[in-house]
Amino acid sequence: MARSDANFFKDNADLRYYFERGVDWAPVVELVERGFADPDGHADVASAVEFYRDIAETVGAFVGAEVEPVAAQIDREGMGFEDGEVVFPKTLARLFKKIQRLELNGMALPRELGGLNVPGIVYQITNELFARGDVSVCAHNGFHGGMAMAALLYSLNEGTTEVDETGRITKTRFAEMIDDILAGKAWGSMDLTEPSAGSDLGALRSTARLDDDGVWRISGEKIFITSGHAKWHFVIARTEPAPGPDAEPGAGLAGLSMFLVKAFDEPKKGDKVWHARFTRIEEKLGHHGSATVAVSYDDSPGELIGKRGEGFKQMLFLMNNARIGVGFESIGLMEAAVRLARQYAQDRPSMGKTIDRHEMIADYLDEMESDIEGLRAIVMRAAWHEELSQRNRLARDNYAERGSAEWKAHNSAHHKHKKLARSLTPLLKYFGAEKAVEHARRCVQIHGGVGYTTEYGAEKLLRDAMVMPIYEGTSQIQSLMAMKDALVGIIKEPQAFVARISRARWRSLSSRDGLEKRVAKLEVGMLSVLQHLMQKTATDKLRALGGRPIAEWPERFLKNWDPKRDFAYAMLHAERLCQMMCDVAICKTLWHQASRHADRRAVLERYLERAEPRGRHLADVITSTGERLLSTLSDDEQTQAAG
Repeated sequence: MARSDANFFKDNADLRYYFERGVDWAPVVELVERGFADPDGHADVASAVEFYRDIAETVGAFVGAEVEPVAAQIDREGMGFEDGEVVFPKTLARLFKKIQRLELNGMALPRELGGLNVPGIVYQITNELFARGDVSVCAHNGFHGGMAMAALLYSLNEGTTEVDETGRITKTRFAEMIDDILAGKAWGSMDLTEPSAGSDLGALRSTARLDDDGVWRISGEKIFITSGHAKWHFVIARTEPAPGPDAEPGAGLAGLSMFLVKAFDEPKKGDKVWHARFTRIEEKLGHHGSATVAVSYDDSPGELIGKRGEGFKQMLFLMNNARIGVGFESIGLMEAAVRLARQYAQDRPSMGKTIDRHEMIADYLDEMESDIEGLRAIVMRAAWHEELSQRNRLARDNYAERGSAEWKAHNSAHHKHKKLARSLTPLLKYFGAEKAVEHARRCVQIHGGVGYTTEYGAEKLLRDAMVMPIYEGTSQIQSLMAMKDALVGIIKEPQAFVARISRARWRSLSSRDGLEKRVAKLEVGMLSVLQHLMQKTATDKLRALGGRPIAEWPERFLKNWDPKRDFAYAMLHAERLCQMMCDVAICKTLWHQASRHADRRAVLERYLERAEPRGRHLADVITSTGERLLSTLSDDEQTQAAG
């Protein structure tokens, strides 16, 4: 249990490293402050970063004093549901009144809209701090300021926000929603999942039709909506006919559009006016302080966001940021788990010494701390690239003349950082979610019998962690995304892949630094596995061309790749490949830090101790197993087709 004077930022040396040296704040601050042109803004990078640090310290102190001490009580009280409305337990309601008084809901919004004008990466860091106190509080709190910022960015993207010559926003389309959230009166939610469609968004059945009066009307049911008792809902619905049963996978995505729907109005006099209905809340294993709601729409009025048919594209924008958010959330839970486990182990004597001195327990704790350092490295890196991607795009579209040198520079930077963020996002979501569960289970194990009771809080961490590999895209979806992107990248640019292998091999042999050699060797191992998967995939595809005229081979081999059909062997091993890719991304990031800051060498060396043997094992499994199972699946499919 945390002390009332605990500060979850100040007591975390690894997190403080990113404020002090680990993040290159200059390009972020310069974009956030629009070149320091705002007289009400910060005068330089140093003063801005000091302000960001003050926010982190404030939140760290608040979570240590106000959130963590009541987390168990919130878990016991749970959420209520009466007459179609979600009822907050008293403890949680009091806590959110305190959060509201901090006035952090508009943390990332511009000053002219009433926000604090801080980068999204700082907002995400505060999510880590909240998650360390209680992940359900973190989840619900995140649907306040995060949804407000999403509304502003959607408006900026579609050109419905007006900006003056100084770059200040003078008018924005979704001002009512943003003002509601800033005042602490409401929050937003993201409504995707339906009874018939989870990971397969192409199967969504909710519809939107344009009425004769020019208003879009949304109908359908959404389920498993986090904080779905919100006033404001971003809803994906179908505006074009659903594809038939024989359509190609993913064909239904083109018919989706994004809408903003207000679930209810609250007039000054009289009862609420409902436009949508909350039909139930889910009774969940964990996250008892976060309502998971089913929402029913019946000709509910909504506002189209962007263009008709852009729903999947609009959803990806929200989802990518949400997945980075889960990375930070996972770190917070992992910090709670390792600290709770270490505190208990240091106090629990057994066989003449405290159990933290027993070799196996010491090994557990050491690996947990190393995992956190590794995950935080790639989560921070992804958040930094995502920040620069979005900020450069906004600068390109709103502050630069199209075609000018400034416009081209912002455009180039946007695409570069977007690509790098995209490459890291599925990895950090996979690694963070899986490790959150592993750390929570280890925390229970280290506590022994009392870990299975509710007294110490270890079992709560495990219950809360279990959803991490499921929501915002399952771990399996993340690994498939990482695999597909890697193999499709090789198909599109084989020369670039060969060059990457050559560079990694050269570094593994020629570097004068032993740590760089080890990182390069780890990368060579992963790239060799990718090469093996590509060769195996290409061999299978060539075999499938046997019945086709030779004249068709170039077209069918080089251009018509279907990941769902052609990548069976790689799909089987996608999760193992993803683990290898995570380790390489982490070690390369830690090496980048170590090459600049000598004290980070120990962090990298500790992580490599685990990653190197793990990489050898995974490579062996990928290259030597799978044929039997794939043969069985193929035989079963042929039997079903014949039947």
